Amino acid sequence: MSKINLEYFTRCMNTLEKAFSSLAKFSTEDELYDIYRAACVKEFELIIEQSVKLLRRSLKPYFALPRELDTMNFKDVFRSASKHGLLSLEETERWFKYRDSRNETAHDYGVNFANETLSLIPEFIIDANKLAETIEALNEAA
Repeated sequence: MSKINLEYFTRCMNTLEKAFSSLAKFSTEDELYDIYRAACVKEFELIIEQSVKLLRRSLKPYFALPRELDTMNFKDVFRSASKHGLLSLEETERWFKYRDSRNETAHDYGVNFANETLSLIPEFIIDANKLAETIEALNEAA
């Protein structure tokens, strides 16, 4: 298996962490609060999309026909990652929650969407960093 490039994922994670920590410095009425909140939401979405792509690449060695993996939906990719020990069952369930939250509110870019997303960010950062560590460990083993 060729090494999986985590550069963009890591950059998105760094941006999310900085935006989320900066958010606490401003009141909800401040324009900069809105800017950092928007950055958090956008990075959350980007990281979710990148995570499934990275997992697909990580799972290819487990499939006789890699095209089968390419046709799997988000949740099936994460179930497969759990089955093959790349994620715990608890982590997989949380990724489902992140994806469901993103899908349920995909067309509601108002305050409710942003607030729901912000409530998920602390745990999401932990899980996304753990995913990056798992993929990096696979890179080192390759």
